[in-house]
Amino acid sequence: MGQTLTEKILEDHLVEGDLTTGEEIGIEIDQVLTQDTTGTLVWLQFEALGLDEVQTELAAQYCDHQTYQFDFKNTDDHRFLRSAAGTYGAHFSRPGNGICHNVHKENFAAPGKTMLGSDSHTPTPGGLGELAIGSGGLDVTVAMGGGAYYIEMPEVVNVRLEGELPEWATAKDVILEMLRRLSVKGGVGKIFEYTGPGVESLSVPERTTITNMGTELGATSSIFPTDENTKDYLERLGRAEDYVEVGPDEDADYDDQITIDLSDIEPLIAKPSMPDNVVPVNEVEGTEVDQVMIGSCTNGAYEDILPAAKMLEGRETNKTTEMIVAPGSKQASEMLAREGWVSEMMAAGVNFSEATCGACIGIGHVPASDSVSLRTFNRNFEGRSGIEDDNVYLCSPEVATAAAIKGEIIDPRNLADELGDLEDPGFEMPEKYTGSNVDLIAPDEAPDDELIKGPNIGDVPLKDELQASLEGEALLKMEDNITTDHIIPATSDILKFRSNIPKLSEFTLSRVDQDFAQRALDADGGFLVAGENYGQGSSREHAALCPMYLGVEGVLAQSFARIHKANLFNFGLIPLEIDEETYAKIQQGDDIEIVDDVAEAVRSGQEEFTVRVNDDWEATAHLDASAREREILADGGKLSHTKKQAEGGSSGATPADD
Repeated sequence: MGQTLTEKILEDHLVEGDLTTGEEIGIEIDQVLTQDTTGTLVWLQFEALGLDEVQTELAAQYCDHQTYQFDFKNTDDHRFLRSAAGTYGAHFSRPGNGICHNVHKENFAAPGKTMLGSDSHTPTPGGLGELAIGSGGLDVTVAMGGGAYYIEMPEVVNVRLEGELPEWATAKDVILEMLRRLSVKGGVGKIFEYTGPGVESLSVPERTTITNMGTELGATSSIFPTDENTKDYLERLGRAEDYVEVGPDEDADYDDQITIDLSDIEPLIAKPSMPDNVVPVNEVEGTEVDQVMIGSCTNGAYEDILPAAKMLEGRETNKTTEMIVAPGSKQASEMLAREGWVSEMMAAGVNFSEATCGACIGIGHVPASDSVSLRTFNRNFEGRSGIEDDNVYLCSPEVATAAAIKGEIIDPRNLADELGDLEDPGFEMPEKYTGSNVDLIAPDEAPDDELIKGPNIGDVPLKDELQASLEGEALLKMEDNITTDHIIPATSDILKFRSNIPKLSEFTLSRVDQDFAQRALDADGGFLVAGENYGQGSSREHAALCPMYLGVEGVLAQSFARIHKANLFNFGLIPLEIDEETYAKIQQGDDIEIVDDVAEAVRSGQEEFTVRVNDDWEATAHLDASAREREILADGGKLSHTKKQAEGGSSGATPADD
């Protein structure tokens, strides 16, 4: 039986384990990326491990989330990140140069490579045949130091594409269709591998829209094979030498298959407040729209903005609707400006933003109260836009622009009929990507060779070894689908403290319970209780680090999102799975005790743990962890574990092995 593309790349990079679904494997990482909200911790951890130089083929540090630099804290972080890149040998992308996924796709992503990134949308270059995975920052730190990345071998699901997209349907609608079918939990533990005759009808930028939002399915990654379209795209970028032909064997054996006929795809939209709340656009037609935003790492490329510009040519946006373009890269803005499209859009009433993630995480362009915002972004979690009671819809640039013209949600096919002279703008790439790279600084051009730390940049706290006894209060009980935005909000007033853990921790779970942080400190230990899919969304490890700093010992949940579960291990918090009955029975404020000798049980491989509640009743909780994860947990987290091995600890691994 032949191999999938995923298996081929993993086998080529395998350093430990075998490719059996559900078994832990260790793989060599070729490229790493990090950004400014997660990068400060990555480099502080790199420094704490005593490492001297990046060991991967390529490392890139981007400044793309807090680019507006509201005060010295943001600017100090960017200066520190520039100095870290120069000190340790990474590329540095200056604030305003663009979103990491877009800039990396334009400059570095390459077929057949592996990449690890401290951002959940790292799988974006899967559209180029690169196997890219999002992770917590500490995993990126270890990979940069030459260590393997460990993960359970995912299921590989074949998404077979047939046919071609009809007029007004886009790649965004393809991934929205996937979300409609599978939900935000449908990709957990899976890699989606796109095959079939429909693949050749999609350009690389269209493919990267799909792989980017595979993250919203909970997927480990998504990937396309390479072909003439891939070769053509790299040639347009001036990187023809990076092309490699990669693809599955004809008789590849997949764990599952999904078939999508592209010719059946129609304009779709995700209603508030979850990316899988998807319906045809015509079902919500007539909804008044106050704000339209085109951009983000999903739909912020030149090819995504150009259709909007063409639709607006000779027209104006509705007087009641504000329209903003947030380009994915400065290159996109520069090219559109040189071709006259920026002035055309401005004349139509469009405001251009800096190339930043900002609005996607609630930094800038926050919607008005009691308003509707249509965005081409990848997430519409409640409150993520910067206002708690938001109404954010997700859609393609074509649907968004139609709404900006009409002032209300409308299927662009119906708007075309109504206006009579509006044609489908289609999909178009430039002959050559000609934007300047002056804001991308290579390691040999670095102006810094030592770290520069401002007063807001602190140390990384360490947790003590796991103790025999774990007990404490059920500090907070939460529902299903709690996101990392709930745990550590990413708004500008909070995220500026990302390098100052004591201060950042004050905001832990404030969107769920504003008094949580103080209660947790006063309790001196305790547990979080949650429903299914706890920790979905961003890869930010602060969502594990800050609860650890406050004294939280572990999380009891019905299920965990992949990256967040790994982060819990990395910071020494025990993630225990409980069943629906136990979840329903535990109440906030209950006294919880893990009856077993926890440290010994974790190290010995015990899977079932007895949870005693209020000295009144007991339940069973499950720890799903590899032997390596158990050692990390028992040692108090990955940083403590790695330092212990470097100092000659007992488990026998070296930092490079881990």
